[in-house]
Amino acid sequence: MIYLHVHPSQHEMQVTECIPEQYAYMCDLKRTLDATGHCVLEMPSGTGKTVSLLSLIVSYQQFYPTKRKLIYCSRTVPEIEKALAELKRLMEYRQECAETDEEKEKERNFYGIGLTSRKNLCIHPEVSKEKKGVVVDARCRDLTNAAVCEKGRQNPGSVELCDWHEELGKREPGNLIPPGVYTLADVLEYGRDNKVCPYFLVRRMMPFVDVVIYSFHYLLDPKVAEQVSKELSKDAIVVFDEAHNIDNVCIESLSIDLTRPMLDSAARSVGRLGDKIEEIKKTDASKLQDEYAKLVEGLQDAADNEDAFMSNPVLPEDLLKEAIPGNIRKAEHFIAFLKRFVEYLKACAPDLFLQETPLSFLQHLKDITYIERRPLRFCAERLQSLVRTLELDRLDEVHSLQKVATFATLVATYERGFLLILEPFETDNATVPNPIFHFTCLDPSIAIKPVFERFSSVVITSGTISPLDMYPKMLQFTPVVQESYSMTLTRNSFLPLVITRGSDQVAISSRFEVRNDPAVVRNFGSILIEYSKIVPDGIVAFFPSYLYMESIVAAWNDMGILNEVWKHKLIFVETPDANETSIALENYRRACDNGRGAVLLSVARGKVSEGIDFDHNYGRAVIMFGVPYQYTESRILKARLEYLRDAYRIRESEFLGFDAMRNAAQCVGRVLRGKTDWGLMVFADKRFARADKRAKLPRWINQYITETASNLSTDMAITLSKLFMRTISQNPNENQTGISLWTIEDIEKAQAQQKEQQAIEAERRRDDDVMDEDDDEYGNGGFDDEVLANMDLDV
Repeated sequence: MIYLHVHPSQHEMQVTECIPEQYAYMCDLKRTLDATGHCVLEMPSGTGKTVSLLSLIVSYQQFYPTKRKLIYCSRTVPEIEKALAELKRLMEYRQECAETDEEKEKERNFYGIGLTSRKNLCIHPEVSKEKKGVVVDARCRDLTNAAVCEKGRQNPGSVELCDWHEELGKREPGNLIPPGVYTLADVLEYGRDNKVCPYFLVRRMMPFVDVVIYSFHYLLDPKVAEQVSKELSKDAIVVFDEAHNIDNVCIESLSIDLTRPMLDSAARSVGRLGDKIEEIKKTDASKLQDEYAKLVEGLQDAADNEDAFMSNPVLPEDLLKEAIPGNIRKAEHFIAFLKRFVEYLKACAPDLFLQETPLSFLQHLKDITYIERRPLRFCAERLQSLVRTLELDRLDEVHSLQKVATFATLVATYERGFLLILEPFETDNATVPNPIFHFTCLDPSIAIKPVFERFSSVVITSGTISPLDMYPKMLQFTPVVQESYSMTLTRNSFLPLVITRGSDQVAISSRFEVRNDPAVVRNFGSILIEYSKIVPDGIVAFFPSYLYMESIVAAWNDMGILNEVWKHKLIFVETPDANETSIALENYRRACDNGRGAVLLSVARGKVSEGIDFDHNYGRAVIMFGVPYQYTESRILKARLEYLRDAYRIRESEFLGFDAMRNAAQCVGRVLRGKTDWGLMVFADKRFARADKRAKLPRWINQYITETASNLSTDMAITLSKLFMRTISQNPNENQTGISLWTIEDIEKAQAQQKEQQAIEAERRRDDDVMDEDDDEYGNGGFDDEVLANMDLDV
């Protein structure tokens, strides 16, 4: 554990004990915050990136009276929970080390909370039983929206309310929970004990806390950010942790897919809305009249963010600040408009593949249905207003219509950087037409641009984010610091090996031409057999795709390779189903714990490669079978590559190579979760031997790939692996002080060297300036042209 604070008199960081790369990381982080700029930092896996980041930023917050809020974004719920637990331990340690009562009080009053979906935080006995997040959201809104609450309070018992939400409403805003750091489990426990709703507790406390930890989407997806992150202050520090795939998250947040079943469901919802309007006309026509009057005056601002059924899907700067067009103001006119649009989408499913720009799609729509672009832009906003007016319940039933309205608003708002792709078949092998509309964003910088413009400091960090210069290029920002850190080890705790050929000297590769060659498949199998014989406990093997893994495993079964592996270890397989994978992981860990040992066959870009740690005995070797390139025949990927080439001069091969190597690094990085951990990283493909491929690996992995280990056959790799494991088991000094672990004395020594170096640099610059002045005066030892012109030369 490291403890860090900023000394009031010196403004210098003081650390009791830390790893050298942690110190370098915190120095660069502080430089970024001081400069109120953005940065890209790559920190080796297992070196305490999260605790270093939290330590520095919390110290920064506690020292400066303005106290900038920290918005910490991570990708998965387990990672959010892990970051909250780390922050909680840090704050407990800071309280222990506080010297005065005033400092102790300051540390005790620190607030840190995490936000996740209603599904994860709901404690209502009935609603929490629902399996789908969309249904939980809809049932929660039915019990908590403003109209229902008002009716229930005026006439108790007339409508069902959520008691936990009502209890929360009685408390003082900003003081809903005592100060402290709460993990998601802590908030749930507090909610149960105090009969308050954990989800709304966190939502309402967000403006008042010092640290908020939540998912990327809560900041990048405009549909969610509008409801959740609107009130966060502009001087906040934003951190995107595990941000190696941030470009994909940005693209997903502004993309939308529509399938035929969704369009059928949307058509049914339009019909139900029409019936509801007719019913209201007979019973309470004034409601519709009031809504119409408001829309005429341009008063669309109606909903509280908390119970908004949907938010505008476009970015804040692209919102139109004007009244909703006249032809969709009346509820019945809007329903007729939606009906026409949905029918057009259903009919627009040609036999052949279609790819269009938003402008050509809108032109075709106008020619066929006479629907103009302007009312389409207001579709999402108008549907939100209508749903609120009709006071609909079970909003999950209009979820498909909500997606259609979102699609309409997006397609009418954006032109450049977007493409509409209509695929007649759901998969490449399908024969029955099931068209899918992909409205896809091609430019990740569009979604993240408001974040860079709004917040003063944005930190993009991960263990595998090489090559660093690709991110500023793709996301269109200028970092003040861009750094990748090496790993300081007293002994090599991991051994990266590149196997280019089998023991029979046949080259191995997952290239399309040779991937199903029996010799290649057999050589891949022999690598797994040999490693399952010599490696203790757990081995994780990764493949480029589910399809390829299935074909290889089937071939291994026919060849008897799986039977050979079973003699030494159990075999578990990751599947696209999350529940199946969780069970496989649990049993894999049990097999590693009880000494039987296991092999987990997984997929790059799958669940296992992203958020699961295989520390110590759970991962003593990771084998990457093939280079994990994306499926290059994907029309969406082709369109994106074309856009990157035309807009940002990023070549197709450059992006595909970068994407494959960051995913390979993410997979093999699972093996090392700390300096006391050790493991083997095996790259099984001849293409990994190429210098241009290895250059795209993170610096901390690349620095340990020797020339000898970069072009091996299976038997040579096994020999080196055995030697490595014998060596690693004999040296207990993995944290040798002064090399891989620094004390205060080591840090002071490093600071003194740094100051000395800076003084030498400053002296050199002064000397250079003096030289430049002399050069300016005499012009390289001669006379200036002006002096020569004024001289009276007697020639």
